[in-house]
Amino acid sequence: MSQIILVTGPARSGKSEWAETLATETQLHVVYVATGNQDVNDTEWQKRIQNHQLRRPPNWLTLEVPRNLSHVIADAHPHSCILVDSLGTWVANYLDMNEETWSNIAQELLETVGIIAAKIIFVAEETGWGVIPAYPLGRIFRDRLGNLVRQLSVISDTAYLVTGGYVLNLGRLGFPLPIVQEDTN
Repeated sequence: MSQIILVTGPARSGKSEWAETLATETQLHVVYVATGNQDVNDTEWQKRIQNHQLRRPPNWLTLEVPRNLSHVIADAHPHSCILVDSLGTWVANYLDMNEETWSNIAQELLETVGIIAAKIIFVAEETGWGVIPAYPLGRIFRDRLGNLVRQLSVISDTAYLVTGGYVLNLGRLGFPLPIVQEDTN
């Protein structure tokens, strides 16, 4: 039986560690889906990747999937746990796409998640708690990620907010708002 879990929060809040804990607790075969692109010229990024790798058990399968996330999820074994870290990086990898193309990609992901039999844990950044970005690409990123996280939270069995090192179960503390489609033109 499938289960969808969303773990969201700001940078350095502990959301990846919490998602890794949840994946370990499943006692299933874990497939860690890294959405970031390797960049050997960016030593700081390489260090972040290395720190994530060192935290994970060696028996987890790691897949680097910067774009075709829906295909990997669709192929998931029913008795596995897929941990996607992170949606923010995945969304950023599509910023070159126009709104219609992006909308189709996001819809494909949501539809795929709704029909799989595996357990899936998504890690997503919260980016909309600050000022409105002063540049168009920043606003596109913030809006796309915010909308995707909101839509995903509605179909998730459990949604957690991790902030300041604390884990909050949003389903126990609140209730989801209905999704209202906004005109982005």
